[in-house]
Amino acid sequence: MYRKNVKLLSIFNFLIGVSLFAPIAIIYFSRVSGSYLLGTSIFGITMLAAAIFEVPTGIWSDKVGRKYTIVIGSWARLTAFVFYAIGRSYWFLVIGAVMEGLSRSLYSGNNDAFLYDTLAESGVEGEYHTYLGKVSSTEQLALGISAAVGSIIASFSFSYLLWATVFFQVALLIVSYFFSEPRRSIRTESNIFAHLKEAISLFAKNRKLRLLSIASIISYSTSELSFQFRAAFFNLVWPLWAIGFANVISNFGASISFYLSGKIMKRIKAETLILLRSAYGKIVTIIGLVFPTVFSPIIMSSVSILYGVGQVAENHLMQKEFSDHQRATMESLNSLGGDIGFAVMTLVLGGLADAYGPTRALLIITTISISITYIYWMVYKEARHTI
Repeated sequence: MYRKNVKLLSIFNFLIGVSLFAPIAIIYFSRVSGSYLLGTSIFGITMLAAAIFEVPTGIWSDKVGRKYTIVIGSWARLTAFVFYAIGRSYWFLVIGAVMEGLSRSLYSGNNDAFLYDTLAESGVEGEYHTYLGKVSSTEQLALGISAAVGSIIASFSFSYLLWATVFFQVALLIVSYFFSEPRRSIRTESNIFAHLKEAISLFAKNRKLRLLSIASIISYSTSELSFQFRAAFFNLVWPLWAIGFANVISNFGASISFYLSGKIMKRIKAETLILLRSAYGKIVTIIGLVFPTVFSPIIMSSVSILYGVGQVAENHLMQKEFSDHQRATMESLNSLGGDIGFAVMTLVLGGLADAYGPTRALLIITTISISITYIYWMVYKEARHTI
């Protein structure tokens, strides 16, 4: 059964990646709303909604099952993009953001747990990092294609761009019904609050898990937000139609990085990879911002070389620390922190961009994110001492 689920998950992730307007979403949201602050607030509302739904949906997944959590998430995602497409006002975008947040929360802890449980049922969970890299690579591949196509379509019509994205979300929903529920995903019968309390206590007792969780929360709140906002900076040095091609470089590079992550992790320890990814990302981003030229988008997009393998390495380390019967709940708790941080930082970044411009705003956020590298250094040192 695991081969069927893995193949479908690869297709499913590819369709998630066919979000044609994603590379220039900040430009679209800002045009509709009238400012960078309101434009970035749509990202913030998405993550705030995801934060509100994170823990309930994680518990739902652990108690009810992985497949139908994916199905419900797909319905929410389709609804979100329909509202984005018809949204000629800020409030239509807000409704879309809330529905996208619900979808994200249903996917966040559930989909990785779905893959892990699928592999565990067949006794091949030891290859989790390899399969995670391969199924994740398809999303990045689709994002790269979308970036090239989306920017060109956007130069003619944002409306066509959004409705084309809706079409692919319908296909995503159809695929979600064909997954098979892994028997390994045991439905727990314990009290919900006791289940949640036990999951929180595992974070409190496990230092390595705490460090990884804190780093991932700060990273999502700063680096991921900066990635989504960087189109505003790219638009200062490149024309609108060309912006998507920076994402082509990023996404294709990340796709290759994800796909090869299993082989790379057999040669280099996961703790080393997450440290290298973080350090390299900060260095090249700062160079691109401090010395803004037509080459800046290319320099900053080179981060993708280590992005995929770094993500798989971090996920692999965290999955090893999660308990089997609370896997989705624990990942949702971790995502909760990231969603709240992301929501807060959207207001900070949007305000900074309106006051000082996109370049200085991104530079300030990148400087804040240097703390992530130090945390990964602590994880790396502790791993070396345990050899």
